[in-house]
Amino acid sequence: MRFVWAVVAFVLATVLIGAGIAQRTIFLGPDSQQTTVKVEEPAPFVMLDGDVLRQHPGMQTLIVQGGGDIFAAYGRTADMKAWLADTSYNHVTVGKSGALNVKLVEAKKSDAADPGTGDGSTPAPTETPAADDGSTDATTGGHNPAGSDLWLDSFTDADTLIADKMQLPDGVSMLIAYDGTKNAPDDIKVSWPLDTSTPLAGPLVAAGVLVLLVGLVLYILAIRHQRRGRGPRRKGPGPLPVTEPIDVAALPAAERAVIESSATPAAADAAETPEAPTENDPDATPPKAEMRSARPARRRWALALPALAVTAVLATGCTADSWPQLGASSPTPTPTPTVIAPENQKPPAVTEAQAKRILESISSTVADADSAMDIELAKTRLDGAALATRATDYALRAAIPETPVPAVIPTDDVEVVLPEATDRWPRTVLLLSKSKGDETVPPVILTMTQQDPWSNYKVTNIAEMSADSVFPEVVAPWLGTSLVPDDSAFLSLAPGKLAAAFADVVDANEQSASYGAFDELALKYATSIRDSRQAVVDNLAANNAAETSQTAFDIVPSDSPPVSMTTLDSGAIVAVSLIDTQTVTPTSAEAVIRFEKNPEAKALTGVTESAKGVATKYEFQLFFAVPAQGSTEQIRLLAVRQDLLSVEVIK
Repeated sequence: MRFVWAVVAFVLATVLIGAGIAQRTIFLGPDSQQTTVKVEEPAPFVMLDGDVLRQHPGMQTLIVQGGGDIFAAYGRTADMKAWLADTSYNHVTVGKSGALNVKLVEAKKSDAADPGTGDGSTPAPTETPAADDGSTDATTGGHNPAGSDLWLDSFTDADTLIADKMQLPDGVSMLIAYDGTKNAPDDIKVSWPLDTSTPLAGPLVAAGVLVLLVGLVLYILAIRHQRRGRGPRRKGPGPLPVTEPIDVAALPAAERAVIESSATPAAADAAETPEAPTENDPDATPPKAEMRSARPARRRWALALPALAVTAVLATGCTADSWPQLGASSPTPTPTPTVIAPENQKPPAVTEAQAKRILESISSTVADADSAMDIELAKTRLDGAALATRATDYALRAAIPETPVPAVIPTDDVEVVLPEATDRWPRTVLLLSKSKGDETVPPVILTMTQQDPWSNYKVTNIAEMSADSVFPEVVAPWLGTSLVPDDSAFLSLAPGKLAAAFADVVDANEQSASYGAFDELALKYATSIRDSRQAVVDNLAANNAAETSQTAFDIVPSDSPPVSMTTLDSGAIVAVSLIDTQTVTPTSAEAVIRFEKNPEAKALTGVTESAKGVATKYEFQLFFAVPAQGSTEQIRLLAVRQDLLSVEVIK
């Protein structure tokens, strides 16, 4: 009966293991589902609405095939439409029935002049010449989407592009193109993963292994029971004692008769049987019957061990999808501070990750421009005061090679991202970035502005933060902030008046009406500017030129408008720039101003002396934290930067 149960166990184990393996092989369904986008009329761009990628749950995978370098990017739908305003493109949306609708949107040149500014002040982008293959015409825009700061993320690959593990939220769409001049790829697919978990496969295989082990135990017990049923084995007779030969003829007649009668054929056979081994004879050969019974048992174990090994491999090969997730539970929400967004809150100009990517691109481009002293390259990422000082620096370094190269903008640790919340242009973002690897590099505060959808962000103001400064609290990057008007009455000092107020403190010191409005750090910096002016006067006196020359100083706000962004305490961070002009003129017609000991003036003017004098201009880029109206706090200086702007001969 034990053999019967063992066979039943083997059959049941085979069924269980086979069922578990079948769930992971022949019964396993497809792991994804796909939707194909059919484009009938070619255009340089294909815009996939976010609903197309959210038709089914799960991570989204975009598969595009074509010939050449394929470009794909995703960004805010409104921003993408503004970028495509001057070109033709295919817009793919989801219809009411769930089918995909592909509509060709023709270029509207009138829209290109006003992509969200409301006043038509944003110029249309410069069009790239159409491709020579005739794939586009004059009605298609032709601007290359690669490298634009507008995208949240982008992908590029040759011939086949696969963008996987995406999960685009509402309000985000996908753009597909080549270079903007030839028609976009038309072999486009979107796929989503399907649930291929088989939670019963693992338990079935494990149960099969357990039943197989039970069958093996039953089989071994049955073998042992069968062997024991044959009864105990008898040992052969022991060794006979050594005796001397008996002379039968000498025995009495009765004893001789008994001996002769025992000499029968059976006794003779018994006498010829070899002696059985004894426990005291280790060299004795075991009976052949014992050897035959041991060999089948070893063969059975030799077959059982590989079966167990194969079963163990099958059981351990099951993935987590093959087992029920009994311990999985939904995460418990953690309470967080509530941030109430204003009604009709606009989206932030950039996301935090997007801002960091843009800053890395700016830093890399500016570093390349500084290394090559390429002002045209610098213009692609700098503007305003930041660009003006770079032009002077390149001219100075060309004449005086030992002039140090400007420090690289750090990107290791972007601590603050403060984007403007807007859906129009221009857009402004404020950043605070630090260097992790070099403690000697001070933190940098900068503002960057994007003028229109087709332009990249450019740094307009940049300054190094003082170690004594404390950056004010600002809103989260995902919420964004607003720009403060220059004439705002909600601050202790309007941004438009801040530069002039600080200039007055520099000139008038304690006699200035704004002296008490600034903190100690700002007043110390104003003192340092006055000290530098006195150093110029002392230098003229040391060179016996005080009697033949005179100096004048004038610090005024620059033409660049201030950039003001609100903080959490209803105050604002305000970036301003000032121009400090130092003029040295002769006091008599016979006197001249010589530049022998001023290599910067000599290099920038190209002369060694001037009969009418020289004017040296320095530009100061300053960041202040301005409190709200009615606050008892002072205006705090956050960051400063001083650069030589120009040296001009007075004519």
